[in-house]
Amino acid sequence: MSIAQEEIKKFEVNDCAQYDVFYQAMKEVICSISPLLESDEKYARYAILERLVVPDRIIKFKVTWVDDNNDIQVNTGIRVQFNNALGPYKGGLRFHPTVNEGVLKFLGFEQILKNALTGLPIGGAKGGSDFNPKGRSDFEIMKFCSAFMTKLHKYIGPRIDVPAGDIGVGAREIGYLFGEYKKITSSYDGVLTGKPYMFGGSFMRPEATGYGVVYFTQTMLEMENHESLEGKICTVSGAGNVALHAIEKLLEIGAIPVTCTDSQGTIYDSRGVDLCLLKELKLEKRVSLERYVEAHPEAKYIPVDEYPDGGHAVWDIECYAAFPCATQNELNELDAQNLITNGCISVSEGANMPSTPEAIDAFLSHKICFAPAKAANAGGVVVSEFEMSQNAGMTKWAFEKVDEKLKEIMQQIAKRVALTAKDYGVEGNYVDGANIAGFKRVADAMIAEGI
Repeated sequence: MSIAQEEIKKFEVNDCAQYDVFYQAMKEVICSISPLLESDEKYARYAILERLVVPDRIIKFKVTWVDDNNDIQVNTGIRVQFNNALGPYKGGLRFHPTVNEGVLKFLGFEQILKNALTGLPIGGAKGGSDFNPKGRSDFEIMKFCSAFMTKLHKYIGPRIDVPAGDIGVGAREIGYLFGEYKKITSSYDGVLTGKPYMFGGSFMRPEATGYGVVYFTQTMLEMENHESLEGKICTVSGAGNVALHAIEKLLEIGAIPVTCTDSQGTIYDSRGVDLCLLKELKLEKRVSLERYVEAHPEAKYIPVDEYPDGGHAVWDIECYAAFPCATQNELNELDAQNLITNGCISVSEGANMPSTPEAIDAFLSHKICFAPAKAANAGGVVVSEFEMSQNAGMTKWAFEKVDEKLKEIMQQIAKRVALTAKDYGVEGNYVDGANIAGFKRVADAMIAEGI
């Protein structure tokens, strides 16, 4: 039995369904870093894996608030502070009914390695609540955010833990959270990132993850001797912040993104999607993508329940590059086979772990350029760290400076991942390269600081 198999066996205590995604992520990492574990026994001697997969602490609290009907509502808040060997805990807050401890442990664990890959001084964390902002008024969201921060504020700080946004937590929610933090502490700290620009936010934070995944893909394709994205058909899933800005950057570089999706269906516009209309529907009106075909009847809307066999319509369209930017495990083995059959040569994860293990295996076995989330979607945390730097220095960087530095770091991540994979005998495998590079940086810091 290999070292990796022995380590996996130690953690096979999956006694609760909510931890499935955490164990999935953990096992992927352990298998990936097998070449590193086999080559250097110090990681086993210092029990790095045993220490890394257990969060430093999990903070759970009750969030009580009053809705517009004066009814009392109760939600659960959670903050998983996973690892701060490299710097303050850093990771988003997610407000969504699917939030539970297992999901946040998965996201926090991934965040450790993602943040390590940036080369910046930040640790890994994640948090959120099962509160659902959909259908809630601005006042209800404000009241919930105030109640949430009342409980969270004592555990965070600019040198302790710096949360950001995630699904259900955008600039509006971050603004409300920051406002409450300031009232409670009387301190104007850079304690949250993704803030509105007028009180400490950075240029390009909304665009960062979507732009970053495209910058990473451009570098990966160049390093693997493939043609650029210019003039190529691309498919994108999702219609949130990451997807919209990935589409925006693809259009800017001359690619042709032809799809986007929401929970109800897929839009396919062979001429290239209308980004202005998408932003109007999703950011302003917050309505279904079905409305897209009212303005563009030549486009096709495919409802979720019309696509058979467990696959997804967005991944059954011919493309050069695919960008899953919606949610975890949205791209399965059937989807992967459809992409491969239809000539896709590159898949880059904009969402967190959107591809199932079976899909990833299919991509790797067919030599598809596959960019895993912890490397490809690191742009968001990169610009979040830029925001922390600006807040600490009480300065503001120009949009062009932020964009240039983001592009530079995403290129560095792609090169670091590729070179690490080559060094450990898995050339071209960006999954193993990312896991080894991220793990090694965190592990070496943990060893250096003792126990």
